[in-house]
Amino acid sequence: MDTILSTLFFWEGKTISDYFINEQIRDKEVRLIGADGEQLGIMSTKEAQALADEAELDLIKIAPTAKPPVCKIGDYGKFKYEQLRREKEAKKKQRTIEIKEIRLSPNIDTNDLNTKVAAARKFLTKGDRVKITLRFRGREMAHMNNSKHILDDIAEALSDVATVEKAPKVEGRTLTMFLTEKR
Repeated sequence: MDTILSTLFFWEGKTISDYFINEQIRDKEVRLIGADGEQLGIMSTKEAQALADEAELDLIKIAPTAKPPVCKIGDYGKFKYEQLRREKEAKKKQRTIEIKEIRLSPNIDTNDLNTKVAAARKFLTKGDRVKITLRFRGREMAHMNNSKHILDDIAEALSDVATVEKAPKVEGRTLTMFLTEKR
């Protein structure tokens, strides 16, 4: 049953692994890279497979979209291990930028505002984006225009570490502004 299943995948041109290897490569000619990493040039797939068999290694298609496709002679298990290790290392180094939100009301006191500014400063120095939201409830909606100065004051207080990415904008009952770390 397993041989029938693997033959089915083989003939459909699909593989269970990510890369085509050895007899799975159906192209007429390929650009070949040797086991040491040197360029061996463009040759037929049969010649490339013969060289790989002679070295007792696998023929691995590493760039299927190139014209002609690029194949490499090497140990497939070792190749897969190095690929996984490289991906893991890249994932370790990448940093996702989060959006931290700070919510305010229009009748906020200065000390409370200073506390919120300090929190925003902490988020910005860690490298996160900050979304400052000014929420209006009930009769506060009538004085939306008078409250824009609060967001301007925050932007001015954080001007040494942040730049305004998106200017204050009204969205329903809220006024929002985005800040990012200065570069």
